[in-house]
Amino acid sequence: MLMGTGVCCVVLTILLSLIRPGSGWIGLLLFIPANIMYQLGENMLASFLPGISTPRTIGRVSAIGWTMGYVGGVLLLVVVAAGAMFFGLGSPEDWRVFFVIAGVWFALGMIPAMMFLREPEGHASTKQTLALRERIAGSVRHLQSHRQLVRFLVAFFVYGFGVQTMIMFAAIIASDFGIQREQLIYFTLQLTVTAGATAIVVAKFQDRIGIRITILAFLGVWIVSCGSMLAVELAIPNNPPQWMFWVIGNGIGIGLGGIGTASRSIVGFFAPKHRTGEFFGLWGMSYKLAGAIGVLSFGQVKAWIGDAPALGLLTGFFVVGLVLFLRVNISAGRREAMRGDRVYKHDTD
Repeated sequence: MLMGTGVCCVVLTILLSLIRPGSGWIGLLLFIPANIMYQLGENMLASFLPGISTPRTIGRVSAIGWTMGYVGGVLLLVVVAAGAMFFGLGSPEDWRVFFVIAGVWFALGMIPAMMFLREPEGHASTKQTLALRERIAGSVRHLQSHRQLVRFLVAFFVYGFGVQTMIMFAAIIASDFGIQREQLIYFTLQLTVTAGATAIVVAKFQDRIGIRITILAFLGVWIVSCGSMLAVELAIPNNPPQWMFWVIGNGIGIGLGGIGTASRSIVGFFAPKHRTGEFFGLWGMSYKLAGAIGVLSFGQVKAWIGDAPALGLLTGFFVVGLVLFLRVNISAGRREAMRGDRVYKHDTD
């Protein structure tokens, strides 16, 4: 399933290069299924995490994987920036070739997983496969025995509003600060480099300082970064200096590089081995639903009331998420996962 969603992503991404101005609906017909396949693949990829790590190394392994994603993103963005700079591709109308490059890049990235990744122990065999409705109902029932995971998913759902909103609106917010055209490529490159460097640091220190402290620290970074944008908007509502947003952008990159991998580690830490796919599916569903709600609410507030209230709402997502996360007990969540493993082993024996 992971390879299948990847192949679909590759083909649909390359086909986006054929879209011409005025063909927006055709672009949506290609982009929407491509994005669905990508999001499904991301969930399934994450479900391999507990099988290729241990409880002591899960944070580091997750962060290394997150780092490699940013390294690949940085290299691809360098190619894009070089194309825009040296080949006169300064206009978005000239950027269609980048879809081909991105699709080929995606295909090359699939090769190591195709060759070396194996199904983790505990994933369902063909004989164990149940009907979809029964599996979903079973996942919901098992959540009753994993209260800490439920608490975390609720907190993650709320601060996910903010993370997804920033991912979707970063370019628009940057343009509000006067960053336009090819500068957006360089700004995205800066975010990616900062996020990648942060993921490297997280890989080195997360297991030492603990997942809980890591998430609290990065939620603090998000609150400061979004609060700074709000302060700038309130103090200088018209034509704020670009350099301020470039500086704040580093905080956004740090937040992106740290919060995702630490959040993913908690799900792996809380998930019994035989239910990693299902629990990471719930994690992914929370994240995607958070994106829909967060982006919609931020966009409507921005359109109806203004930029300052929208930035205030964005900051509030992280504040409320932090408060909810304080209720999560990491040790208790791990005990619930181990209890689930013991029950499963007893039932199968």
